[in-house]
Amino acid sequence: MTDTDMIQLPIQKFLGPFIAKKRTPSVQKKYEEIGGGSPILKWTNLQGKLMCKKLDEISPETAPHKHYVAFRYVNPLTDEALQQVEADNVERVVLFSQYPQYSCATSGSSFNAIFSHFQNKPLPSSIKWSIIDRWSIHPFLIKTFADNIAKKLKEFPENIRSKVIIVFSAHSLPIKAVNRGDPYPSEVGATVQGVMTELGYRNPFILTWQSKVGPVPWLGPFTDEAIEGYVKQGLKNFLLVPIAFVNEHIETLHEMDIEYCHDLRKKVGAELMHRVEAPNDHTLFIDALADIVSRHLRNNERITPKFLLRCPHCTNNKCYDSKQWFQKLCSA
Repeated sequence: MTDTDMIQLPIQKFLGPFIAKKRTPSVQKKYEEIGGGSPILKWTNLQGKLMCKKLDEISPETAPHKHYVAFRYVNPLTDEALQQVEADNVERVVLFSQYPQYSCATSGSSFNAIFSHFQNKPLPSSIKWSIIDRWSIHPFLIKTFADNIAKKLKEFPENIRSKVIIVFSAHSLPIKAVNRGDPYPSEVGATVQGVMTELGYRNPFILTWQSKVGPVPWLGPFTDEAIEGYVKQGLKNFLLVPIAFVNEHIETLHEMDIEYCHDLRKKVGAELMHRVEAPNDHTLFIDALADIVSRHLRNNERITPKFLLRCPHCTNNKCYDSKQWFQKLCSA
């Protein structure tokens, strides 16, 4: 709430801490209700391990491969991960964003954290760096979601299966960020269209947005309000898809499973509401990660023109400095 790379609020110096303090008890309660903590590190490490195993098989010329996890606000922090990279004397580093769809608040914020880490210390001269910043329409990612959806649809009675509304839900963004030119909404939309193409458009579907916080206007329609609206129209069966999340965490396990599939379903009088699991360790998803990295290494890709392009109304000077720095880093 105080990090301007993540979110921009009016009088943020005062409003950010206020919102954080006010939300803390409810967030703590939510974590208790999903087992006392987030499984995101467990899943990310498993995904990294399985990806590297696959990479060793399909790209032996670049083996051995090792993954590192860099989080923003919990361990292992970005600084810790980069320190370990240096300690291991690696020769080649691929900065691989685990957000398939790029947003300045997620991927951009993470890349800015890497930039900040090296502003106060020398850059290792022996390492060759490159960036994978987005992969929203990779065919194996699309097939992973489509496969999970097809399997989950079978849990609905056959006579209503084709009428079930597929609700693709992604973390929302403040409208101010959208109007600034953040590419996230369009990239999430591209993933949705790819999945529905794979499924043959055989169900009605909608893209909605969740996890709004704070007093500023956010991108809608909101997932819960969309479901409530459809129930009022007489449509009562839903399949929720976490289209921008690659593993289970509080937004899927609590917000989608408890707040929507359980509480909201009862509140609005929906009949059946199921949730598709995140990609997690799905074989096709691991194939996607490995394929993305292997092609990146094989083609000696370093940095994309799109990554270097700022939002048309960007006001973050750090973003400019960071992208200039990465351009030099990845051309060395």
